[in-house]
Amino acid sequence: MICGRKARPAAEQPRSPSEGSGGPRRPGRALKKMGLTEDEDVQRLLRGSLLRKIKSRGVPRERLFRLQEDGATVCFQGGFGRRRSQHSFSVMHIEGVREGHQSEGLRKHGAAFPERHCFTLVFKGKRKNLDLAARGEEDARHWVQGLTKLMGRLQAMTQPEKLDHWIHGVLQRADRNKDNKMSFREVKSMLRMINIHMDDVYAYKLFKECDRSGNERLEGWELEEFCRRLLRRPELEELFGRYSGEDQVLSAEELQDFLRDQGEDSSLRQARAIVRTYELNEKARQQDLMMLDGFMMYLLSSDGDILNQEHTKVHQDMSQPLCHYFISSSHNTYLTRTQIGGTSSTEAYVRALTAGCRCVELDCWEGSDGEPVVYHGHTLTSKILFRDVIESIRDYAFKQSPYPVILSLENHCGLEQQATMAQHMRAILGDMLLTQPLEGHDPHDLPSPEQLKGKVLVKAKKLPEPWHEPQDVTSLLDPEEEEEEEEEEEKLQDRSNRRAKDASQVAPELSAMVVYCQAVPFPGLDEALRRPRPCQVSSFSERKARKLIKEAGEGSHPWVPSPAQPFPAGPALARYNARQLSRVYPLGLKMTSSNYNPQEMWNAGCQLVALNFQTPGYEMDLNAGRFLANGGCGYVLKPPCLRSPPGEGTRPLALHVRVISAQQLPKLNQEKGSSIVDPLVRVELHGVPADCAKQQTHHKLNNGFNPRWEETLRFQVRAPELALLRFVVEDHDSTSCNDFVGQFTLPLASVRQGYRHIHLLSKDGASLSPATLFVHVRCKSL
Repeated sequence: MICGRKARPAAEQPRSPSEGSGGPRRPGRALKKMGLTEDEDVQRLLRGSLLRKIKSRGVPRERLFRLQEDGATVCFQGGFGRRRSQHSFSVMHIEGVREGHQSEGLRKHGAAFPERHCFTLVFKGKRKNLDLAARGEEDARHWVQGLTKLMGRLQAMTQPEKLDHWIHGVLQRADRNKDNKMSFREVKSMLRMINIHMDDVYAYKLFKECDRSGNERLEGWELEEFCRRLLRRPELEELFGRYSGEDQVLSAEELQDFLRDQGEDSSLRQARAIVRTYELNEKARQQDLMMLDGFMMYLLSSDGDILNQEHTKVHQDMSQPLCHYFISSSHNTYLTRTQIGGTSSTEAYVRALTAGCRCVELDCWEGSDGEPVVYHGHTLTSKILFRDVIESIRDYAFKQSPYPVILSLENHCGLEQQATMAQHMRAILGDMLLTQPLEGHDPHDLPSPEQLKGKVLVKAKKLPEPWHEPQDVTSLLDPEEEEEEEEEEEKLQDRSNRRAKDASQVAPELSAMVVYCQAVPFPGLDEALRRPRPCQVSSFSERKARKLIKEAGEGSHPWVPSPAQPFPAGPALARYNARQLSRVYPLGLKMTSSNYNPQEMWNAGCQLVALNFQTPGYEMDLNAGRFLANGGCGYVLKPPCLRSPPGEGTRPLALHVRVISAQQLPKLNQEKGSSIVDPLVRVELHGVPADCAKQQTHHKLNNGFNPRWEETLRFQVRAPELALLRFVVEDHDSTSCNDFVGQFTLPLASVRQGYRHIHLLSKDGASLSPATLFVHVRCKSL
């Protein structure tokens, strides 16, 4: 194997696989399971190829990339000479493969390589793209096609298949001498790899029970038996026994009892359909009987997931005005890191849009050669062309969602380059760009997401229409620019002079593109409620938004949650947000591009709650959880009481979450073999202030493989329609802060009751498969 091969002398160049001993390798068990042992593309990946890694700095040097026998890991050499090191990535972490010069990196730095030799690997989460150039077109094609096939097979695996694939991958890594046999020492190493500390006496007893040959080595079916025992789920066996009785066979009628207790369709027809879908034994399936393995398959499938699978599709009414929806929104979308010295990239727009974001921000500044640029002004962030950003938006705006995308323009350009911006948008976006009110629709009312499908809207300043009465020029001041200056100075000086100057700096060509999202300074709640203008949008910094929330509640009685008044934000701000859009963004003084808690803004009905998508943390977890429902389309219908306040909320709930167990938690310290997590589970409720609460289990020592808690955490939920439920797993540390292991967040309204598995995500939102939590959820109206 390439992994573990001794480093060659610095002067030696990597050899082509055909030049060395790397000829065809015997495909591993995993590839046989996937049915790809004879596939020509996968065979080429197993032999390996010399590929050049294209970067912005340095001369691209050839490295040997090779698929491992597990069919899911690609290893390659990193660094050269004494700095040489072995690197790898998982095929499961690849979001997509792009052929040719279809990434920002290859367009900028790959001109020296033929387009047909090049391809890009786009990773899930925050990992950077990997831009590669092969020696020839055929090699590049094999990698693109081979990786695409592997991704498809891995994605189609059931959870038990993923688990089986994972455990055999670990076995291959633990088999140090590659003889396909496992000594007890190698078994102990494997146990540390899978995050479990097992007593030596018990581990050796298990080893000897499986070593039927008595040669102190496990091989073949002995290894299979050892893995089967390791992967036992006693808690599922107990649950199965509770419904199946002494014969340990579940009839369709007994499965009905289980479904009834789960709160699901418990008809005999549904029970039989589940048996026929998940039961592995053909004879049992024909008799409508389910064995333990089939029951486990069912609970680990999407049917046993905590997320209501109906909510993975668009299921809400999409015909209401835009202001009746929470809209997934990004701040400083162009940034890949911080707003002081980070890199600006069109790839950041691609990632945001493919994550379901529907409102992206462009900070537009004067560029050289008459071309406007996008970057964070007056900082060291790099610059990208406005034209390139619009091209990326055109290519990716509607891949994830068909519903409208809003371009929030923060405009610092002069008239000439504003006209250039308008020209680029018209030429590049074409019919996607909305430049006129919808035919047959009142131009003074906001249309619905359904009516605006496939359209790009521009949010920017607008000149007064010649046929209208002259507007106050204050409406032409950039709202975000005003807010940021307020934060820095805490007062505005020479306001009228700046406004007059600003009024003369709006290009008619750009103004004409603003239809339903005219950016205006906030006139104050009293004025806004007296004269609502649905097609005007005001922006608030998080500080200003909190101040408004506080002011909106002043003068009323102390807030007590009730169905008639479930929200603390005060009826005034909720009424304002029921008629027109508002945008909230992070304080401009945050050097690290940190985020604020979006929940408090959603509580007040704010729609465009913009966050730094490039900054992972609980705030982005909440955002991902909020927009997980409704098919991840980026639009979520607000509760009725926020669409026509004051309205009645739903009845309060008692929520009970029994944390039962976890499975295959990731190992945090891969460098230190003896390091094993001490996991605990924290369940967080995020919603109106009276609902916000956290509770956690005790920690379990030295077991990240199959820890079991059986602890019940109880919550009261006064406004369930706004609540989010967040499950967090941490590694307990008695001397410092706990380390993050994984999390999953979803709307309480999307939670399914009963026994459920939760598939954990990493800090940046990537899957941690096969890591899961197993819980029991019960909700009861109060």
